[in-house]
This record gives sequence, C-alpha cells and structure tokens, in this order.
Amino acid sequence: MATTRFPDASPRKNGAALTASPAPDLPVPRPRVPRGACTAHASPGALVITAAEHEFARLFGLRPKEICGRGLFELLRSSAPGRLREQLTALSSGRCRRVTRKVTGRDAAGREFTAELTATAVRAPAGGTTGVLVLLRRTETEAVRRTGRVDRAEVTDRAEAVDRADAVDRAGAERKEAVAGAAEGDRTAGRPVLSALDAQVLEGVASGESTVQLASRLYLSRQGIEYRVGQMLRRFDAPNRPALVARAHALGMFAAGQWPPRVLPERVR
Repeated sequence: MATTRFPDASPRKNGAALTASPAPDLPVPRPRVPRGACTAHASPGALVITAAEHEFARLFGLRPKEICGRGLFELLRSSAPGRLREQLTALSSGRCRRVTRKVTGRDAAGREFTAELTATAVRAPAGGTTGVLVLLRRTETEAVRRTGRVDRAEVTDRAEAVDRADAVDRAGAERKEAVAGAAEGDRTAGRPVLSALDAQVLEGVASGESTVQLASRLYLSRQGIEYRVGQMLRRFDAPNRPALVARAHALGMFAAGQWPPRVLPERVR
C-alpha cells in the first residue's frame, strides 16, 4: 500500500525560530476613588491646597474657599512627621509616584480624627510634576472602635452648619452674578458672558473632552462638571452637548480659526 508523506512544517526542523510578538500597549486604568474618600489638589513643593471638594473641606469644619491656601502640614499630622515630609518632598520632585500614610486631623469642634492619606503626583505630558492629588479617607478613631458609638447628632449639626453657611455664600454670589450679568448684558447687547471656570468647561466640551477628563484637568468632581454643563445647557437652551457647542459658535463665543477652541476674552468675566 502506498503511503502519502507530508512535509514536516516543524520550526525545529526548518530552523525557524519562534518569536513572541510584542504585547500591545494597553491603557493604564484610572484608579477608582474608594468609597468615603474625598480629594483636594496641592501645589508641588510648598504643598498648599489650591482646590478642594466640599467633602474634603468639611472634614476640617471649613468651606472650600477657606481651606484653599492652607498648607497640607497645617491640616494633617503624622506619628513620624519627618518621614512624611521626606516622602512628600520626594513625590513633588518626581522621585516617587505615590505616598500612603496614616494621618490625623482636627474637625471644627477641635476633636481629632484619623484618616488614610494617599498622595499622587500629577505629571505633565512633557515631564515634571504639576501638582499633587490628595485623597483622604476618614477612618474610625480608637474611641469609636472601642465603644462602637459615635455622636452622630453632633456630627450632623456641624455638617448642617457648614451647609447653611455655604447656602448663604451661594445666594450672595448668585445675587452678585445676577447684578454683574445684567450690567454686562447692557454692555454686550445681550451676548452671553461666562465665568472663567465655565469658559474652561465650555472649551473642554467643544474640544471633545469627557466629564472624567474635564474633572481631572480642572481638579473638580465629576458631579461639579455635570452641574456646570447642565447650567450652560439651560442657559443656552440646548438639549445636549453638541447643541451647546453649536449654539456657542452661533453666538460668537469662540475665537475664529483656533484649535483647541478658546472662548473670546470679552466673553469671560
């Protein structure tokens, strides 16, 4: 009986070497903020708070505008302050990417609380550290762990007091903006004028940035970005983001022939 022989395609016999194809570069997933954590942004080197979420400021019995300008070491303490300062200095200079430490702080009533601090360097595309992202997650104190009780009524009272103060500030700011807007409206014959922050948000929307990208670049929460976009949608009578951008172009908000889009200086107050 005749048998059919097929050539052996084994790479060992043919002398061909198997080489593994390089793995494609995969995007590094953005770390999730743990539940109960709040964030702020600090300047590199000096480690001064430049922006903070409402929840971050509330931990210290302050409002966001009050906590800005305060040093991180003024707000937080560590059992090894020299070591913490050394680690954060290394973070600011780019010698490490992340620092995690147990720290303590004081609330509005002067009571000490414990928290877990995670500081991450914010790098520029061209290199160098542009800031420090501070993530703080409050943990239970020894007394709470031992007794299992916490004076929730007192905590709620302090939080409500801060909220009432914020509401008063917002109402005053809205009245000032309304008066300024009316005066500006007379000067610009009804053409809309935006705040500096709203102008940056509108520029980001026009250039195609997502809510997460805008929040990361402007050091705001995602809810803060959505709130400002929603306000502009109502103000410009637009049903969605593309319509908002088209409406802004029709009203002459952007400089002509410029990319990424930039709001004209006379449209920013």
